[in-house]
Amino acid sequence: MNSSAAARLPVGALLAWYDEKARDLPWRAPDASPWAVLVSEIMLQQTPVNRVLPVYESWLARWPAPADLAAAPSGEAIREWGRLGYPRRALRLHECAGVIVERHGGEVPCTVEDLLALPGIGTYTAHAVAAFAYRQRVPVIDTNVRRVLARFLDGVADSARNVSGSDLARLESLLPRQPERAARASVSVMELGALICVARTPRCADCPVAADCRWRSAGCPDNAAPARRPQAFAGTDRQVRGLLMAVLRESAAPVPAERLDTVWPKPAQRARALDGLVADGLVDPLPDGRFALPGMAAK
Repeated sequence: MNSSAAARLPVGALLAWYDEKARDLPWRAPDASPWAVLVSEIMLQQTPVNRVLPVYESWLARWPAPADLAAAPSGEAIREWGRLGYPRRALRLHECAGVIVERHGGEVPCTVEDLLALPGIGTYTAHAVAAFAYRQRVPVIDTNVRRVLARFLDGVADSARNVSGSDLARLESLLPRQPERAARASVSVMELGALICVARTPRCADCPVAADCRWRSAGCPDNAAPARRPQAFAGTDRQVRGLLMAVLRESAAPVPAERLDTVWPKPAQRARALDGLVADGLVDPLPDGRFALPGMAAK
């Protein structure tokens, strides 16, 4: 994003649009706890909202506070994660819960610095929790925000590079001074990118700020970086890992190796996938040759 451009955010128009058109999502409810916001942000990484919603709801029904999750075996977190994908995120949430209990009295910390110190929490998640849970004036940039700002302010289809410190500083300079209004501005830009200013077929006719969009004024030039091809899934180690994890999640007791052997016909690939799960801390190999989710050997 070009920081030399004289830039501004049409906050009033964005907030009016957001108030009327935003999705009614549980982690945006006024009574959503900081823990609920943190859980949602971890679950939403690389995962669409419609897949997250049922897992999010069952997760918070079971573990409404960090102390509840910290008291459970990490294997139960993996089990509850189900088929949401990237199950190491479940382990990170379990680790986060333990640290929150030990260091913060069971309350999700409110400062970006303390949030970044939690296991597996990066810049985006720390900023998102500070802004959306604690209503702080903190810049939040995901791929949707990056795309909106690139188009509206700089007149390009998208920014090809990763978010940098200068991008965060630029967005912070554009936010309203009042923290609550700044937090709402951040989520409104994010929602605009998710619903209207989408990557492939933006709905410019429905955009509340289209009249001032530099990209639209320039004729919507196709100057974005080439789209990445989706990674193949069928036949990959990722698929085999998922099949192995499904067997372990669905079993109340440790699973014999012979049961895992049935999920995939190629022994070398199956062994490689299982070794990777063990190395990632997602599966415990037991002395008797069986396998279990972590912390579930006594079941």
